[in-house]
Amino acid sequence: MSWQKSKKLTITVYNIFKETKDFGFKNQIERASVSIMNNIAEGFERKSNKEFKYFLFVAKGSCAEVRSMLYLAKDLRKIDENEFTELYNLS
Repeated sequence: MSWQKSKKLTITVYNIFKETKDFGFKNQIERASVSIMNNIAEGFERKSNKEFKYFLFVAKGSCAEVRSMLYLAKDLRKIDENEFTELYNLS
């Protein structure tokens, strides 16, 4: 369930920010969102609870980065309140 939700977050981030001209911002939030789903997948494939926990910990950090950038995007008017809420709830 977490991987599927993070995949939806990533696709939504890509779609919402696809027209953004601020390529540094766009790249950072896209990379952070992809990092969430990839770390969940990588941890799962390691087949060890210890390693899985580690990768979930890393994914959680990337999730915090996405949420931080969402606040910035809202304050800079790159996204509206509805987009912010949708993305924040996915994260």
